[in-house]
Amino acid sequence: MKMERGDKQLRLRWCSAIALALLAFGEADGFLVDINYVESAVAKGAVCLDGSPPAYHLAPGFGSGVNSWLVHFQGGAWCNNVTSCLQRSLISFGSSKKMSKQSDFTGILSNTPDYNPDFYNWNKVQVRYCDGSSYTGDKEEVDPSTNLHYRGARVWQAVIEDLLAKGMNRAANALISGCSAGGLTSILHCDKFHQLLPVGANVKCLSDAGFFLDVEDIAGEDHAAAFFNDVAITHGSAMNLPSSCTSKMPAGMCFFPQNEVKHIKTPLFILNAAYDSWQVAHNLVPGDSDPHWQSCKNDIRQCSAKQLMTLQGFRDHFLEALEEQGNSSTRGLFINSCFVHCQTEIQERWFAPGSPVLGGKRIANAVGDWFYDRSPFQTVDCPYPCDSTCPIS
Repeated sequence: MKMERGDKQLRLRWCSAIALALLAFGEADGFLVDINYVESAVAKGAVCLDGSPPAYHLAPGFGSGVNSWLVHFQGGAWCNNVTSCLQRSLISFGSSKKMSKQSDFTGILSNTPDYNPDFYNWNKVQVRYCDGSSYTGDKEEVDPSTNLHYRGARVWQAVIEDLLAKGMNRAANALISGCSAGGLTSILHCDKFHQLLPVGANVKCLSDAGFFLDVEDIAGEDHAAAFFNDVAITHGSAMNLPSSCTSKMPAGMCFFPQNEVKHIKTPLFILNAAYDSWQVAHNLVPGDSDPHWQSCKNDIRQCSAKQLMTLQGFRDHFLEALEEQGNSSTRGLFINSCFVHCQTEIQERWFAPGSPVLGGKRIANAVGDWFYDRSPFQTVDCPYPCDSTCPIS
């Protein structure tokens, strides 16, 4: 690996950029759903970074959806050392004490058929993200000087067990989904989720902007790989990442879906922009590594011809990584050429008159048809700038 493990300054800049990116996971207009704290999880040591109980928002299903469950994991990046995890423990992405008491449900969490045609009347859950490891960490010891708890894997288990006790143990349909770090959660925990649901239930997984790519940055450094290596060490993630991957390579590499998707047995839908704006800004061109990229990172229309060539190369690497996963008939693919990050939680991207379209379908239609086996969907968009349905920002 080209980047020295001791290069703390570069990685801390990456963490600072992530902290700012957390603001992107705000809430849009929708219907308000109260927070639930899993107080019983504390006795099991299943707690947020600061030791507070995990939490989620639950909108009960109705009508034909009473026995169908959508469990959606909130995004929000990761922390990779004591400094960044301490910073995180002071905000809602590390402490349920800091979380808002209500959440606006919109997009895939909407409760109206006009905005969410296939999942509107399901039991819909938004799991709040407060561990910083995509729910993979589990260290028993707690340093009294920091009071940091690396217990993401326990949090995941405790939340799912709480939902099973509230009726998910009778689910006829179940979909685990998530955005960004939550989309990665959907991949990493896909088969485990399936195993906990009733035998015979229709169980599938959806990853939105969770296919993080193992790619060198513009300086030729293995920036993202070094960062995930530190995440794995800090949180003790190795034991909770897929063994099909950790048996072959270092644990940090197993945060990259390209190293494990082919081994997932549960049907999985991968929704991703080939020019994922977050990955471009933080993995391909990290921090202020090249000030000339600033305008391009903010708006692909401002990219120079040379910068566009670099982005096309990123897309090529992304598509190659997808192709390596094989062509399972149960897998769904909606890979558009928009310059965005996360598309299920935002109504204008999920299902609206101006939503992105691929293969004649909006995202909600493609996912719904795939989930209910009405028709398969495996479509990859043409290169930028051919897609006129992409949002402006």
